[in-house]
Amino acid sequence: MKLVLFGAGGQVAQRIAREALDRGHEVVGVVRNASSVRSDNERLTIVEGDATDPSSVARISKGTDAIVSALSPRPSPSGRPASSLATAARALIEGATRAGVPRLIVVGGAGSLEVAPGVRLVDAPGFPEEYKAESLNQADALAVYRTAAGNLDWTYISPGAEIGPGTRTGRYRSGDDALLVDENGKSFISYEDYAKAVLDEIEHPTHPRARMTAAY
Repeated sequence: MKLVLFGAGGQVAQRIAREALDRGHEVVGVVRNASSVRSDNERLTIVEGDATDPSSVARISKGTDAIVSALSPRPSPSGRPASSLATAARALIEGATRAGVPRLIVVGGAGSLEVAPGVRLVDAPGFPEEYKAESLNQADALAVYRTAAGNLDWTYISPGAEIGPGTRTGRYRSGDDALLVDENGKSFISYEDYAKAVLDEIEHPTHPRARMTAAY
């Protein structure tokens, strides 16, 4: 398959690109500044584009099999403000539709996962204040996919409450809208196993037009 990966310079996106390349796929990595990302694989092409511009999304994505959005909800290290992920969601939906791309996979957040029926993690007591803005940014985007995606086949993939560098064990559990925790009450997944979950969902869809979560 040929995949378009928006936000290709990020930590999660780099693992997704590596997982896709290891499986034999072709990847077009999209960033705002192409000089900031290197490609050492002939099946990885780096281009400049804007995920908040439907015309840019359509132009870059035309003729591809799926779009992966790995946009960060945080300000860039250079000081650029965080993008509105809801605005990007609308642009990705419109751009994908214009280009005729049938599939959109979104790297989502954990804050909107439920810790009890009707209670989101971001609204639970003790949720860190410093992460609320980005969690709500992600939740706003999920609401757009759920209400405005039309016939586009999208999947929004939430990680565990924590995600970070680690090893690729090849194992994870998947769910729907509830936060997954292990036997010790911890909710975590490595970047590497999260990337596996993303590629598994692209290759063998289990959550069309829905949110899923992946954690240990």
